[in-house]
Amino acid sequence: MAKKAKKQQQSGGTPATVALSSAGVAFTVHSYDHDPSHPSYGEEAAEAMGVSPDRVFKTLVADVDGTLTVAVVPVSGSLDLKALAAAVGGKRATMADPALAERTTGYVRGGISPLGQRKRLPTVLDDSAEAHETICVSAGRRGLEVELAPEDLAKLTQAVLAPIGRG
Repeated sequence: MAKKAKKQQQSGGTPATVALSSAGVAFTVHSYDHDPSHPSYGEEAAEAMGVSPDRVFKTLVADVDGTLTVAVVPVSGSLDLKALAAAVGGKRATMADPALAERTTGYVRGGISPLGQRKRLPTVLDDSAEAHETICVSAGRRGLEVELAPEDLAKLTQAVLAPIGRG
């Protein structure tokens, strides 16, 4: 796995893959041809990779009491904003303005990775990730996913694990 990751980094990897390589974390990069007409980035990724949507996680940016917060949940479900707020000790969460999320993370919508963001944001990983040996998250652009152990993702992002997804 590490060989493939190095190859990606040397060929101008994304900030996410560079962060993973720098941390010495084992990961696999999966790329596929992104179809702009697909209604769901996450479901498209799961279909293209032949991976269960329960193992592919989407990265969402929410505003919790004025603080941008990253939520990482399975693409097979949705984000429970109330649970996200509670997970970080907040009262109220709303989805962040997409343009603000892009500016703050340094990634485009549909390609926001929880790793290698321009500004480190508080992160919450849905606790369902623990049921899998590996999960997939965006590697920093549409059509590019990274597969890694959920423990490694939690450690690198300093994520809180909490039940924030709705099935």
